Formats: sequence, structure tokens, C-alpha cells
Amino acid sequence: MTFRDEFKLLLRARYPLIYIPTYEEERVEAAIREEAAQQSNRPVYTWDFVDGYQGNPNDANFGKRNPLQALEFIEKLPSSAPAIIILRDYHRFLDDVAIARKLRNLSRLLKSQPKNIVLLSPRIAIPDDLTEVLTVVEFPLPDAGEIKTEVERLGQAIGHSLSGKLLDDLVRSCQGLSMERIRRVLAKAIATHGELQPEDVDLVLEEKRQTIRQTQILDFIPATEQISDIGGLDSLKDWLMRRGGSFTEKARQYGLPHPRGLMLVGIQGTGKSLTAKAIAHHWHLPLLRLDVGRLFAGLVGESESRTRQMIQVAEALAPCILWIDEIDKAFAGVGSKGDAGTTARVFGTFITWLAEKTSPVFVVATANDIQALPPEMLRKGRFDEIFFVGLPSQEERKAIFDVHISRLRSHNFKNYDIHRLAYETPDFSGAEIEQTLIEAMHIGFSQNRDFTTDDILEAASQIIPLARTAQEQIQQLQAWAASGRARLASKQNPLQGFGSRE
Repeated sequence: MTFRDEFKLLLRARYPLIYIPTYEEERVEAAIREEAAQQSNRPVYTWDFVDGYQGNPNDANFGKRNPLQALEFIEKLPSSAPAIIILRDYHRFLDDVAIARKLRNLSRLLKSQPKNIVLLSPRIAIPDDLTEVLTVVEFPLPDAGEIKTEVERLGQAIGHSLSGKLLDDLVRSCQGLSMERIRRVLAKAIATHGELQPEDVDLVLEEKRQTIRQTQILDFIPATEQISDIGGLDSLKDWLMRRGGSFTEKARQYGLPHPRGLMLVGIQGTGKSLTAKAIAHHWHLPLLRLDVGRLFAGLVGESESRTRQMIQVAEALAPCILWIDEIDKAFAGVGSKGDAGTTARVFGTFITWLAEKTSPVFVVATANDIQALPPEMLRKGRFDEIFFVGLPSQEERKAIFDVHISRLRSHNFKNYDIHRLAYETPDFSGAEIEQTLIEAMHIGFSQNRDFTTDDILEAASQIIPLARTAQEQIQQLQAWAASGRARLASKQNPLQGFGSRE
């Protein structure tokens, strides 16, 4: 159901108090006025703290700097006269006992009158005593159709007819921005060139990065890593390759649903985060990283509001990759934390969205301690697949050394004994192999020469891999994977014992 349909239904059902959380005040008010015009031209009154009531000469500035008086004005309107009363930023006054009591009184009074009070706020902040009388209605960011109409309008205003590809690129790049930001960034592009050009897509993307940064929840991550940068993990890479075209219209016509997501479970430093970046690059989709810790705020109700905001932004940017790193640390022990149930509510909202989402948001979640996650997270339907990423086998270590050394020393790659390096580094993860090479480079640089195979082996001898320092925990994780609870990301002996040399 669209916002217009839901709002129309609430008007007809005489819901007295409607709460709309949105930053797009101008756009939502325009939508309300359009709907009011179709409802027998119902009058719309608008109030804010600075200017009071506006739009009606007889009531101009009434209730200025007096939120209680703004509510008393509603009682003075004829009981049979229909009206919509918009109160801007009214969430700031809801904790006042007089305001809360007055709203509850009006809720009872307006059930028999054709009047509706609409509270506009940039976020949801509803006290407990008003939860039963306020109805929250989500106002989504502009969809592709609205954006296309606005871009075409701007093009016509400057006498510039946009080509199909440029129009499609601009519309796709603008998804996830508010209409005000879209107008602003396109006006900037027009001021720069006098028209809209293909390179203006980069301006829009920079505005999008700025918007995402301001949410303080999501980060826009540039993904340059390729699938070929991942050493080993052949089963996982094959799985990803098969789904490369799953976001196209051709896939929809074939009957394929959008891929839901992927959970990568395994030992630290084995390439889970690298895989998330490589997926975004290979599928040519924007990569958003969610810091789950940022969802949790100090104010009551704000964590849930941030979760909904994250979902709204991610869906508006779809198709995209949503990367959730170390999800086990955020939701470990749900239900046992002394936070008045905030973690449980955020978790409930999140997994419900995972199960029910229809938008093309591909979720890549990584976890090191799978046993810390609630069982509901692992239920089928949340993710398309759960992969276990274990320690690399000898052949995979060879592939990892190949990737790093060919990047660092492509001109004399053949001087390094890759087979020996892979053989002499059992239990090393990909991250530890990379650190070994960095240490070897320090050895060579300090002696004013290039680093050698012997330098790498010397550096490796000084590193104690995590597989030995956290041997018990890793054995438990490998036993969990070996029991068949996850698909193995590697084809080559992924559950080898510690210290083995194949």
C-alpha cells in the first residue's frame, strides 16, 4: 500500500492523530494537500512553533510559540467542518503533561468529527502514554517514477531533452536521496555545465555519499576488489558467479526472485570482508556497510527509529549490497541484556525485514562466533545460503601468495618459491599471510634490497597464527561446520587439522 492509499484510508476511517516521521516536510505536505483537495477540497491548517498557524488570514500567527494553544484552536473549529491540521516538529512537546493530556482528549473528541491531526517529525519520538492514540505512517523516499518526472521537468525547464541512457543513469543514481537533495544536486550540475551531462552522475553519487554519512548509520564503501583477488574459496566464488545476473530484468522475466543474501561464518582473517567488497564490484552494485553498534542510541525509541531509517535508505538505494560486519557481536545474547528490551526489538525488526523484504537489497553478513547468534538468525528464509570460511588449505595458501606477490612484485614474481611458502605456513589465514609479506618487506627495505623467499619464511616464523592462540574456539567452529550446518566455501580440504601440510 502506498503512502497516499494508506493516508486516504486513515482519513476515511477518521483516525484522529497521525504521526509521520520524515525529513521531507515540503514533499509530504504537498502530498497531504493533494489528498485533501480530492476529499471535497478539505481545508488544511499548518502550524509551527515560530509562526503559529499559516494560510488562513483569520487565524494568522495564532498559537505562535504556544503549542498548547495550537491544540485549543482545533476545538474552536465547527464540529461538522472537515479539516486536516498539520503540526510541524510537534514531537518536541509530547513529553509535556499538558500537551499529552490534551492530545488524548482530542483523540476521543475527533472520533466523531471529520478532522485529522498530522504530526510531522524528522524521527519517531513517542512517549509511552501516547502510543495508543498515535498512528505512525511511513513516508518513503521518492521512487524511480517520481525521480524520473522531476529530472524530466528540470530538463524541460532548461530546454534540454535528456537521452534515454542519461535519464536512466541519473534516475538510478538519485535513488535513495530526498527530493530536496535531488533538486539541489541537479541544480548544481546545471549551474556548472548549463545542462545535464553523463559526468553529472558522479556529482549525484557524491551527494549520496554525503547523505549516507549524515545518517551516521551506513557508510558508502567504494569497492575496487575483484573476485580474482580472493585466493581459494572456489565453492563460494562459483555460487556468486551463478547469481551475477540475478538483478536484471531478464531474470525477473525468467521468474527468478531477487537474491536475498549471504552469511559468511568463519575464522578471523579468512577473507569474509574482502568477499563482501568483491561481490559489490563484480555485480556493479553500490556497497553500504552497516555498523550495527550505531543503531543503538541512548534515547528510548531512537534505536528502533534508526533501524527503520537504515532499512528505508537501503531499500531506496536498491539494487545494492548491504554489508553487516561481525553481526555476532551486535546480537549476541539477545534477550539477556539489561537495556529494557531495546536489543530484542531492534533484532526483531531486522530479522522480520530479512524474511519479508521484496526489494533487491542483497545482505552480506559476516560472523566469527556463530554460536553467539540467536537461532532465528540462521533460519532458512533469512539468507539464501550460509557459508563456512575456514583456514586455507595448502593449495589455497599458494593462491593467496600468488595474489599478493603478483601485485607487489609482478616484474620478478618467478623469483619467489610459492610452493615452499604455502607448505611452510600451515594454519595461516589470508590476513596473516598478508602480514607476513609486509614484515618481509620491512626486512628487505631495512637492508636496502628487495625481499626474498627466505625473508618471507623468517617473517612467518615470528608470527603465531590465531589458529594456535585460539585453538579451542576454532576447533569448535570447525566442528560446527563439519556437522553440516553450513555450506563449505572451499572445495579443497577446508576442515583440515591444525599444523597439517598436505
